Amino acid sequence: MRRIVLVRHGETVGESKIRFHGSMDIELSGEGKAQMRAARARLGGEHFDLVVASPLKRAWRSAWIVGGGAPVQLEAGFREIHFGRWESLTRDEIKATDPILFEDWEKRASGFEYPNGEKRAVFEARVEAVLQNLLARSENSALVIVHKGVIRAIVARLTGSTLETDKPELGGIVEITRGVDGKWFLGKNSSNPKALEEAAA
Repeated sequence: MRRIVLVRHGETVGESKIRFHGSMDIELSGEGKAQMRAARARLGGEHFDLVVASPLKRAWRSAWIVGGGAPVQLEAGFREIHFGRWESLTRDEIKATDPILFEDWEKRASGFEYPNGEKRAVFEARVEAVLQNLLARSENSALVIVHKGVIRAIVARLTGSTLETDKPELGGIVEITRGVDGKWFLGKNSSNPKALEEAAA
């Protein structure tokens, strides 16, 4: 595997742009379908050897659109984290009902866990397991349509980078590529031209 294009699913009937829908299976909305068609257009009809998605409707239906009807491999380990009692709530509703935990979450407090939700270590382990299987495959490129938390976990694991807090947005695209040295970087091409890297060495 040399290239992975990560796409966050589109808007849902459950208003995913403002509500926490973690592992809840919410349907893609008309707006979300339009976002996925726009994502496909931004990718310019690029071919992918493999199309992978979370088994939640908002992800695999998005994958069907962005992948142009190509077969979609569903991976249960790529589900979003379960937010526990915060599921389906907005930020304002969370702040009103759980002000102390909300503040810990905002501050990225050490040891924070979603109340009655999935433990972060469990979430990261299941994402990692699927990711390692993906990297071991013989295909060169993969289109992966999943959730915000999953994308952020994959990017952090492979590149060591942390995306901005609000990224990726619904329908957002994050490209990661493995260089000749085996290291992964954000983008389609290395920020340093090969000649420059060789000269520096």
